[in-house]
Amino acid sequence: MENVHLAVEEDDLYLGYNDYNPTFDSEELENDVGFQQAVRTSHGRRPPMTAKFPGTAIGGRPLVSSFGSRVPMASSMGRPMTGAVQDGSARPMTAVRAAGYSSSLMRGSTFDPLGQSKGPAPPLEAKNEDTAEEKIKILEKKVNDLIEESCMAQSIGALQLALEKAKEAGRKERALIRQREASGNTEHINLDLTYSVLLNLANQYANNEMYPEALNSYHVIVKNKMFTNAGRLKVNMANIYFKQKNYPKAIKFYRMALDQISNTHKELRIKIMQNIGVVFVRLGQYSDAITSFEHIMAESPNIKTGFNLILCYYAIGDRERMKKAFQKLISVPLGIDDEDKYIPASDDPSSNMVIEAIKNDKLHQMERDLKVLAEKYIMTAAKLIAPAIETSFASGFDWCVDMVKCSQYVELANDLEINKAITYLRQKDFNQAVETLKTFEKKDSRVKSAAATNLSFLYFLEKDYDQADRYADLAMNADRYNPAALINKGNTVFVKKDYEKAAEFYKEALRNDSSCTEALYNLGLSYKRMNRLEEGLDCFLKLHSILRNSAEVMYQLAHLYEQLGDPQQAIEWLMQVIGVTPTDPHVLAKLGKLHDDEGDKSQAFQYYSESFRYFPSNIDVIEWLGAYYIETQFCEKAIQYFERATLIQPNFVKWQLIVASCYRRSGNYQKALETYKEIHRRFPENVECLRFLVRLSTDMGLKEVQEYATKLKKAEKMKEIREQRVKSGRENSARGRREGSTGSAGESIISTSVLTSPKRPDVTENAKAEPQPEPKQFSPLLDSDSGRSGRSSSSSKGERLSAKMRSLPGSNEPYEASNPKELDASYVDPLGPQMDRPKTGAKKPADDDDFADEDLGDDLLPE
Repeated sequence: MENVHLAVEEDDLYLGYNDYNPTFDSEELENDVGFQQAVRTSHGRRPPMTAKFPGTAIGGRPLVSSFGSRVPMASSMGRPMTGAVQDGSARPMTAVRAAGYSSSLMRGSTFDPLGQSKGPAPPLEAKNEDTAEEKIKILEKKVNDLIEESCMAQSIGALQLALEKAKEAGRKERALIRQREASGNTEHINLDLTYSVLLNLANQYANNEMYPEALNSYHVIVKNKMFTNAGRLKVNMANIYFKQKNYPKAIKFYRMALDQISNTHKELRIKIMQNIGVVFVRLGQYSDAITSFEHIMAESPNIKTGFNLILCYYAIGDRERMKKAFQKLISVPLGIDDEDKYIPASDDPSSNMVIEAIKNDKLHQMERDLKVLAEKYIMTAAKLIAPAIETSFASGFDWCVDMVKCSQYVELANDLEINKAITYLRQKDFNQAVETLKTFEKKDSRVKSAAATNLSFLYFLEKDYDQADRYADLAMNADRYNPAALINKGNTVFVKKDYEKAAEFYKEALRNDSSCTEALYNLGLSYKRMNRLEEGLDCFLKLHSILRNSAEVMYQLAHLYEQLGDPQQAIEWLMQVIGVTPTDPHVLAKLGKLHDDEGDKSQAFQYYSESFRYFPSNIDVIEWLGAYYIETQFCEKAIQYFERATLIQPNFVKWQLIVASCYRRSGNYQKALETYKEIHRRFPENVECLRFLVRLSTDMGLKEVQEYATKLKKAEKMKEIREQRVKSGRENSARGRREGSTGSAGESIISTSVLTSPKRPDVTENAKAEPQPEPKQFSPLLDSDSGRSGRSSSSSKGERLSAKMRSLPGSNEPYEASNPKELDASYVDPLGPQMDRPKTGAKKPADDDDFADEDLGDDLLPE
């Protein structure tokens, strides 16, 4: 208690407030005797002594206050202070090393416990790369970097670069092994690095289809006993043998790999067995394949194996096992979540954000792809086995539909019903197809829209445009966003020549599905009909960027450029069409016409000749070639073309007259006379034939001259009578129209309505009528200004030729009846409008416009 000082009333409460521990007074350390003694000697390193009475670390040294006075300072609580000795001498301080003190510190030196006065630390000592171990480490790092670069190059598709990097890694790895052997450090060879180099090299060889080199690399790995689990690589070797179609060896290596894989790796064994089953299918050994697939379906069923098993049963014709396999296929669990999981069920914003985030993530996309694949396999299997499992395909489809309705794929039942209608169509049973599709009118909107679209298409094919329009409306009402329904509606409007409204439907279809090529094609045709050629050109140019090899699109571009007055561009596009369909006779003829219009007769002759070689029944091509030979004074060669025209149109006198004229111009008068006599026998009232018979008989001095002259006079007289009747009839009709115009307005309206009553023209009735579109995928539609048949064009040219023949000179010049230029004038524009569309094969020429009828893609024509 003697050290406890009780506060009295007269004591100052703030006494010692500014006092501090002199230990922290570095300015007085030089004058501190005890401290200097501890620094100079080892006294400070001695073990501390137990304090017998309170004191400071420097014994009885008085404390220095802020006022300069030195007063002894005890603990505020009276606790004895450490570091004091009994006799009052200073105890040496401890831990001087850790505080930065040194025994060699001289008097007067600066206190620097952290050593900051020594300057920055010296730089680290550089590694010596000349040593063997450092060289080996650097080389190993280079090999690993090359393997990584090879894998990265392969991932981006640079297969050749990946192979080069793999080869370089192999070279450096061998250099590394030699360096280790030279340094005597063979026990530290990195086997994992060697394995990685060889495996990567083998993979890159296989990716570059260098199969022998890949097999050699795999053999090096497999035969090395130091590599663990190298036997699995026999799967890769079997895959290479499969690609080489060496199926027996592929099965051998698959089985060797299967023997070296334990039962713990169940999924890997299942995949190998599936490969074995596929190889057996390729070999035609369906029984062995069935064994493999049945084992997989019993152990770990999956969609692909179930589908392959159905194919094998179908190949051997086992109906009952086909049914069982189909039931197993539709019962395979997919292991995916229900779509309802991704529908927000509450107003909680945090849960809705989570659902929105996972709605389109990679996992959900994978689930959707798996479901689509499963539906595809089930649909294909049902369409395959339906005709085989029952006596008729209808009952087979019904069984499949019943099975699907009882499975997790209920929505596929309606698609199977639609495919049943498609099968009826393929069997040409249109009534059953229509009846089947009509059953969907009371189903849900999606199925109703698909069925109505197909019905609209069918009625359009049958040219029942009212029914087609009705079902197109029904499909649109069921699903306004169905582009196929909108296209069919546009088609029905198009055939009514309401092109503006049709274009609106096509535009709406494109807004719903920007990749709908049928809508874009038909929109271009609509603009073309409305004479908005630039807009039509834009549509077909866009379509060409999507369908790069479509001959129809390129032909439409050529025709538009021709209408825009740019024949060179038209020729370039037609040359691209020839690149796609080099044997199309009508495109070749069109090229010939364009070159002929440009004045290049030689090029025109080349293309017309090629067209005639592929399709020798085109009257326009035959006519042009015959006229070309007449113009070039080769009448003998022209005869064969006009004789072929006579065979094609035997009742058309024009061709026989030209044949006789060619004989006459070539100097074969006897043959010409015989030809004229044959013409006169078949066409006794033909005035031109009688004129030539009179002239030839007069020149040759035949006695039949008078007979032919008499017949000529009668024929001319009959011709004049007919012409007078026709003229008087025209005058009477004109007079009647003038008198009828004074009648009542009601009668005029009725008369006009009768005269202009809509009637679908028929080409056989009116040669100049515009034919209706032939509905098929790209059905032709004639433009109104080019809707003449070849017969009409030929008849007009025949009239011109007859006019030339009537103007022939007298009988004293029977062999120079007409000069080449006059004769050629009757063959102007040898190509008719039927040449304006490319077609392959020897078929009737089509028109310049192709009208794309929508066929619903997978609904009507499933892949």
